[in-house]
Amino acid sequence: MSTGSVALDEQTERLGARIRSFRQARGLTLVELARLSDLSHPFLSQLERGHARPSMPSLERIARALGSSQVELMAGSTDQELPSGQRGRASVVLAHEGVQGPFGGGQARILVRGDAPFIPMDFAGQNAEFGEFYTHDEAEFLHVVSGTVVVDLADEGIHTLEPGDSLHYAGGTLHRWRSFDGKAYRMFIVKERRAGA
Repeated sequence: MSTGSVALDEQTERLGARIRSFRQARGLTLVELARLSDLSHPFLSQLERGHARPSMPSLERIARALGSSQVELMAGSTDQELPSGQRGRASVVLAHEGVQGPFGGGQARILVRGDAPFIPMDFAGQNAEFGEFYTHDEAEFLHVVSGTVVVDLADEGIHTLEPGDSLHYAGGTLHRWRSFDGKAYRMFIVKERRAGA
């Protein structure tokens, strides 16, 4: 077996373990996750044991059902341990590093390694329309770096944010966002780390 195949198998196993950890932290059974994600129970069982790999649309459905995101699930499937040169209580993520993937209608890059109590992300988007609402148990903080962003917090109101503006909302708050004018925007996002994940 080639080294690439071994790495792929290890990555698949770590992704499955990450999904299982998120599911258990949320107190869901496999049957409940199957119902919430509209995926089959046998497939999810295979996935959690590292014997199956989800497509990106399936991973999105799993992430939404778990109140998470694809990039957060993928972060657990790659090596996020501190490199040998980084010991102690600090981690460095250089500009070309960090797990990247879909998040909230755009692309995010996770800016920390290891088990930090929060997940900072560099987020870029251009969506001119709102997507579906997201919700998760963790609080989240947004800071607009460039562009103008409209954030819809359902019953908490709609907020238009410009560069330098920030917004924090508690866990359980429905949220979604879009570009104000259809142009690209960039945000710095900090999300609490899920307990048990």
